[in-house]
Amino acid sequence: MLLYDGGRAPNPRRVRIFLAEKGIEVPMKSVDMTAFGHRSPEITALNPFQRLPVLVLDDGTVLTETVAICRYFEELHPDPPLMGTNALDKAQVEMWNRRVELNFSYFVAQAFRHTHPAMVEWEVPQIKEFGEANRPKALKAMELLNEELKSREFIAGDRYTIADITAMMGMDMLKPARIERPVHLENLMRWYETVSSRPSASA
Repeated sequence: MLLYDGGRAPNPRRVRIFLAEKGIEVPMKSVDMTAFGHRSPEITALNPFQRLPVLVLDDGTVLTETVAICRYFEELHPDPPLMGTNALDKAQVEMWNRRVELNFSYFVAQAFRHTHPAMVEWEVPQIKEFGEANRPKALKAMELLNEELKSREFIAGDRYTIADITAMMGMDMLKPARIERPVHLENLMRWYETVSSRPSASA
């Protein structure tokens, strides 16, 4: 198999962190997204949406979408479990992963994509007003997460999961999105210090 990787972009990082937590090594091909390598004919032929990561299996099957790729590896290598253990746990992990993806990381990403000068050729049209409108939404989401983290160590419960990886990407994007880090949210910052200090975070 071959994993087409996109460097420091959040979604490729999510897969690399997931693999690192699992202790799985996969052959990778680096794609320079700053040079729009993800829009190349090679990547477009694999994924018409021109997004990374892309996983090509030995039989030629192509998997795209971050969570789908992670699900594939979770099924092959269930330990340690990063997507739940039983029906209820899996549902809760899925619920929280979707929550932080759609109701936190998305807002941070849109603030970045629609206001940062480096993204003007990526986000066409770049609508600065829309980007600005997402900043308070991101802060509200972090306030909600801070409340949730009063009663547990990790996003989806007492065990590190894919939901923590997804939420960490949102936190890591705060600086380039020009959103002030909420140091006053003590539970959120405690959680972030814990997950960002894991060895996998540098993957």
